[in-house]
Order: sequence, then C-alpha cells, then structure tokens
Amino acid sequence: MRAPGRALLDLILPPRALDHGSAMQTTGLSAEAWQRIRFLEAPVCDGCGAPFEHDLGDGVRCAACSAQPRVFSRARAACLYDDASRDLVLQLKHADRTELAGLLSTWISRAAAELLEEAELIAPVPMRPLRMLRRRYNQAAELARPLARRWRKAYAPGVLKRLKEGSQAGKSASGRRRAVAGAFQVPERQKRIVEGKRVLLIDDVLTTGATAEACARALLRAGARAVDVAVVARVRDAAWRQG
Repeated sequence: MRAPGRALLDLILPPRALDHGSAMQTTGLSAEAWQRIRFLEAPVCDGCGAPFEHDLGDGVRCAACSAQPRVFSRARAACLYDDASRDLVLQLKHADRTELAGLLSTWISRAAAELLEEAELIAPVPMRPLRMLRRRYNQAAELARPLARRWRKAYAPGVLKRLKEGSQAGKSASGRRRAVAGAFQVPERQKRIVEGKRVLLIDDVLTTGATAEACARALLRAGARAVDVAVVARVRDAAWRQG
C-alpha cells in the first residue's frame, strides 16, 4: 500500500531536489549537485579511509596510520567534506532537515558496506546534553537508525554517554583531543550490550578523529571487541596527502 500511495503523492506533488527547489522525477539531489560531490571510492586507507591514488592491496594503511594506529580499527567516509557536501551536512545538523538523513545514510551504506556487514552493534556518537535540548535531535542518530534497519543490525543509541560539554569548533588537533579526553562513558547498565561486540560508530563528519577515538576508547574499555567508524564526510588531512 505504501508504494502506490507514494506514487500517487509524487503525481500530485512532484518531488523536489533535496539541495534546492527544482522539480525532479525522483527524490534526491539535482544533477548539478551530484557532479559537485566528491565521493571517496576504493582504494582507501584501511585505517582512516583516506583515498589512495593506486590500489596497494587489501588492508593497506597510509603512512600516518602505520606510524601511529588509531584507537578505532577502521574508518570509512562517503565523500570529501568540502563546499559541495558541507551545505548538506550543515542542513542536517542545524536546519531541522532530518529528511536528508535517508540520502546521507545511503551514501554511508555504500562506502562502509564491509564495516556494516561485520558490525554486531551500530551506535551513534552522542550529542552534548545541552545541545540536544536546543536541537531536539542528534544528527548521528538520524544517520545510524536507518543504517541499522537496512542492514538488520542491533541499534544501540544509549551505549555511549557524553559527560563533558565543550565545542570542537576552531580547535587544533591537539586541542580537540584535550577537549574530548574522558568525555565519553559507557553506562554500567549498557556494558553487557557492548561486551564482546564489534561496534560500528556513526557520525556526520570525521575531522581529526579525536571524537571518534575518544568514543572508541570508552567502548573498548567497556569490553567491546573492536570499534569501526563510518561517516558521511571526512576532512582532507595530512594522512590524505601521504596516501
């Protein structure tokens, strides 16, 4: 019943592009927007997801990840965080555009298929409590929920709790690490859910990886077997240049 109903609705109210108001035959981005997004295709670093120019084989890591392995096991990003993708991410985060989560989670599903296949538990990065009160929703949870449903994985939004407030905006890599040191905890009653599991952590953007590492550290301390990370977009960094 849902499919015929949606077809009838599309006939009455034609779908609009998610990036602007032009009419389309199906919901999604306009052709112009698709051309601007830089999707990150294999081959990529198995550790941080930075793309390689040439295929170096399965499981190969960039120089930065080889020299100093991350707390999390692997990371994947659907696209580069730049002018083309930034607007979509910020609309999801700040403009109540939660309908974008369906499209962006599909991108993650494609980029992180291997991680999703192996995951036993999917968890969003938790939001700071005061910010959650202001925004009323957690964009990471909006991305994680449809992924768990699509891949038929256990969804665990409560396994991580954020203990500290404080913004990451404008901070250096070391400043970001200090800001999130000890900021996350697995509540005692949630440890049995995490113990022995391979957890896939979902967020919108990977910048320095400080938040993802702090979350992974808390999950591993609580008994998780391993932690992977999947995001919509990642910032170009030193590891990218070395790849």
